[in-house]
Formats: sequence, structure tokens, C-alpha cells
Amino acid sequence: MLATFEKAALEAGQAILEVYRAGYAVALKQDMSPVTLADEKAERIILRHLERDFPHIPAIAEEQVSAGQIPDVRGRAFFLVDPLDGTREFIEHRDEFTVNIAYVENGIPVTGIVYAPALGIAFTGEPGRARKLIVDEHFAVSDRLTIAVRERPAKLTALASRCNSNARTEDFLTDNAVSACTSIGSSLKFCLLAEGKADVYPRFGRTMEWDTAAGDAVLRAAGGTTVTVAGSLLTYGKTDQNEDADFANPHFICWGGQKHGVSA
Repeated sequence: MLATFEKAALEAGQAILEVYRAGYAVALKQDMSPVTLADEKAERIILRHLERDFPHIPAIAEEQVSAGQIPDVRGRAFFLVDPLDGTREFIEHRDEFTVNIAYVENGIPVTGIVYAPALGIAFTGEPGRARKLIVDEHFAVSDRLTIAVRERPAKLTALASRCNSNARTEDFLTDNAVSACTSIGSSLKFCLLAEGKADVYPRFGRTMEWDTAAGDAVLRAAGGTTVTVAGSLLTYGKTDQNEDADFANPHFICWGGQKHGVSA
């Protein structure tokens, strides 16, 4: 499965970079979030790969959901696809945007890839193994490095969303005596935790499952965890939610080597 993810992500990333370098048109979806030609091209590429290799597994893909194409995944394993996570970074010409593909089974993201085409790196996670991939200018993988979360140091380093930090995030950092905080866009925050470059990522803002599943799969494979503010594991396939839309996440906290027991 991960081989298919890798092929799909690299091909989608190449298409995204072609748009990125040539200039792009931006439209607004119904929820007023931006979408570009790159999102749409990349999603078509990814879904083509998934449908060819796994025709019986449904996919929840961001742009298809926006268009009202939402398969019923209740009680089933399924894919979550965000073809261009960090669209605002893409529009503002920051290189942190990513391609995200994840496989969810029993509510848990068990396999995933996060590819940052403008940075030439990707991260993969599968049960028992997480890796960082170095991708060359020909969109081929030139190296594969095993990664893991680090043990919790005396002073925590946190990651925060570049575009969505808020007062509750600041309170969390203060309450937990975080000594340093780095702001970065897209799902790369999960991956920096997974490779041991930071310790915690609190998210007190709205996200959707396709935003987080691939990075979460990488983090869990590297030994980390993602929990709600109540301390339970973040799960996927959340439909029929009274308080929010289908596939919307609650607030959550990602930990590297530290799992529980720190103030939220």
C-alpha cells in the first residue's frame, strides 16, 4: 500500500510544483477557504492511483467532499486524501505545503505519507516503522532514513500553526513551561515531532480529518501519539456529529516522546 501512496504523492507533487512555478489562479470554496488548480490536479492523480490499486476501498478526498461526493465509510476502512495541505502557504509562496494520503482502519490512521514537494522531502508511516525520504529533482527517492520521536527533554519545544495560533495555544505553552515554539504550516508539524525535532504540537483550532490523518500516521509509527484535550486517542471516520460536520476534528494535542499527563 505504501508503494502506491509513494507513487501517487510524488506524481501529485510534481503536478503541484508545475502550477506553483508557473503561477496559479485561486478560487474560494463555499466555506471561503482557498483552492487552486494544483489542489484539483493533484487530487485527480491520487484518486486514480488509489482506485486502480484498491478499487474496493473508498476515499474521502477534500475537493470531492467540497463537491458533495462523499462515500459512506461507516464501519469500513478508508483512505483520507488532502491533495494540497497548506494552500495558504502555497498561495503566499512558502514551501511548507504538502501532499497527504492516509489509510484508516478501525478509526486509526495506520499508513500514511506526507510529501513536501518544494522541500524535496517526504515522510512515511506504517505499523512499526516511520521514515524520512529524500526526493531528488527528478522526483525519485534518493535516500530513506528511519526516524523516531525523541525522549522528552527537560525543556519542551513546541510547534504551532503559522496561520491558526490563538490565545488558548499561548496559554497551553505557558502552562506547560514550553521553552521554545516554532511556527510552521501544514502537516509538517506532525513530521517534525516524528523525527525528534520537537516535543509537542497543540491544536486549538478547527481541522478536518484529511488535514491530519497522514501526519498522524507518521507520528504514531514513529512512537508518538495524538490525543484529544480529554486525553483519549484522536480517532477518524467521525460522522453524524451533532456538534460539527462529518470528519471534523476536535481540538487535539500531539506528543512526541510524552503521551499523557501534561496540562491541556
